[in-house]
Amino acid sequence: MTDVPAEGRAHSPRPARTQLRVGRLVKAHGLKGALKIELYTDDPDGRFAPGSTFTLQVPESSPWHGKPLTVREFRWMNSHPVAFFEGVEDRSGAEELVRAILWIDEDAESAPVEDDAWYDHQLVGLDVVRDGDVVGRVIRVDHLPSQDLLAVRPTGAADDEILVPFVKAIVPEVDISAGRVIVTPPAGLFEELESDESETAAGKADVAQPAASESSEGDDTDR
Repeated sequence: MTDVPAEGRAHSPRPARTQLRVGRLVKAHGLKGALKIELYTDDPDGRFAPGSTFTLQVPESSPWHGKPLTVREFRWMNSHPVAFFEGVEDRSGAEELVRAILWIDEDAESAPVEDDAWYDHQLVGLDVVRDGDVVGRVIRVDHLPSQDLLAVRPTGAADDEILVPFVKAIVPEVDISAGRVIVTPPAGLFEELESDESETAAGKADVAQPAASESSEGDDTDR
């Protein structure tokens, strides 16, 4: 199971209502409080229009924990999206928000338009299928600064969960209508490798046998 970085565990959970992740603040820009944004939306000019307000996913120690963040100005600088926010007046203020993830409430007309984009609530509950067999069920989607993870409850397990990197190489297919995701995980992600254990045991036996043979040869020499 993949360990969740401490910063991921420290982040405050999102509200229970359905929300959409639209961006992450990655770097302070300039001296007047601007921040560069990593976009998770195909409509940045609409999502970051002046007056747009976001729910923040930040550590509990952050002075912004539990507070909304409202856009004052959005612009493109050298092809990079940059925004100014209400209450962020200088670079030090902006640096307090670096790595914050931005969420908005889902509206009735919202729908992912990319072929490989889904909302969290569409993924939760899907069967996880490997080699034609159902091996678990998606119970949660974790959004970390480095990548997204599918939290999977293995079939027959009451409390265990496995964190599966939500990348094309490991999750090549998501079929919402069929209620499943196809996974091609690296060996050992979903169970112990019995073959490895067998090989280890065999290796120990191979090591022990020559020792016994050497002992017999020594006895013959003594005689």
